[in-house]
Amino acid sequence: MDKSPAKAALNRSFDLLRALAAEANGENRLTDLARRTGLTPSTTLRLLRGLITESMVEYDEERRQYRLSVDFFTLAARAGNPANLRDLCRPILLRLSATLHDTLFLLVRSGFDAVCLDRSEGPFPIRSFTGDIGGRVIMGVGQGSMAILAFLPEAEREEVIRFNLPRLYDQHRLDEVFIRSEIASVRELGYASRSTGLLPGMAGIAVPILDRDGKAVAALSMGTIAERLNPERLPVVADILKREAVTLSRQVNPFDPVLRRPAASLSGL
Repeated sequence: MDKSPAKAALNRSFDLLRALAAEANGENRLTDLARRTGLTPSTTLRLLRGLITESMVEYDEERRQYRLSVDFFTLAARAGNPANLRDLCRPILLRLSATLHDTLFLLVRSGFDAVCLDRSEGPFPIRSFTGDIGGRVIMGVGQGSMAILAFLPEAEREEVIRFNLPRLYDQHRLDEVFIRSEIASVRELGYASRSTGLLPGMAGIAVPILDRDGKAVAALSMGTIAERLNPERLPVVADILKREAVTLSRQVNPFDPVLRRPAASLSGL
């Protein structure tokens, strides 16, 4: 084992970075960090100064506390996932539409709506709420947006429901009882599939794509004609979509600009 001073200093620097990350909103004064890492205050200060020089740590003089820098998070984002969500999902959409012989969609949240970020066409002509790539739908309409809505943090979910209820009723005659019962069902099953009858003859199923905190950032959705999503086929498709969503969840980059500004990612199409 390498026990050189340089190696020891590197290990201790990483201990400090982990300590800062673990208490990102907590107390991160010099004495706090020394106590949590088991280092002496003088060693802790020396290492922190080195991390500040490398722009990995910042010092708040007013509060006399240390924090991870923006440069640190930028570096982590670039290393963690060079591909954005749309790039990651594209081959999955193509493969699933070819395998299932149906149309696949990738939807992401945009404020109080959901946006179709990508689509792979199946052989059967269908109608969908979002239409083509770039189409928007009110959160709560259609399986894809419902899968996202159901797995938002409670406070965010309630905000979306309060804002969208008048829109949902005025445009689609969907009331609060339906929305809340559907959310409960989606959270229990892990997918959305109930038809509202708003698109006669059409059916669909969608699963959420979750980030590392269990928050829905997108949805993987399949649209088809109603007779192709019978009770026998529904659980099979649900399992397939869930497996793909779990794989994608492990690769979601929390700094992906697609998740913050979905409309901007479509501007070049």
